[in-house]
Amino acid sequence: MEQRIGSSSQPLEGAGFDPAFIPGLTSPASARTEDDGPEKEPEVAAAQDAEESAPEPEETAEAASPSEPEEEADVDGPVFEASDRRARIVADHRGVRLSLDDQGCEFRWDEIGAVETETARFGKRYTVTVHTPDRRWYPIEIEAPARSHFTEWDTQLDAVLDAYFEEDAE
Repeated sequence: MEQRIGSSSQPLEGAGFDPAFIPGLTSPASARTEDDGPEKEPEVAAAQDAEESAPEPEETAEAASPSEPEEEADVDGPVFEASDRRARIVADHRGVRLSLDDQGCEFRWDEIGAVETETARFGKRYTVTVHTPDRRWYPIEIEAPARSHFTEWDTQLDAVLDAYFEEDAE
């Protein structure tokens, strides 16, 4: 009797399992195998293109630095900021910014329908959920150093929401 190890089913194909199945959504996958090894030529070409198209450091510093201090100097309102090793939330005059690892999103105050906070019954997780008017929500969990930070964070976030969110609602 012959026995096979592993699954005998074939992998599924289609847009639900592979976004590259629809032309134009993503760049086509290379037909490399593990035996071929890494391709060096495209990386070198990409690095050369990046060097040629990158502006000089002096131009970048001059263009970026004048606008940032002016924005920060104009507004002296409350700011809420909380972070842990992976997640970060900042709420200030510009809106609410959430980031998790290398992903981030930003909401202006006119894009926000509600902001909800929740604390875990056990543990030290503080959850902030941003709700938008089109019925979408974006939660982020931050692990606090101690449960005593929850009340402090709630107070700071309420001060920011009172200062900026209520102004836009009126």
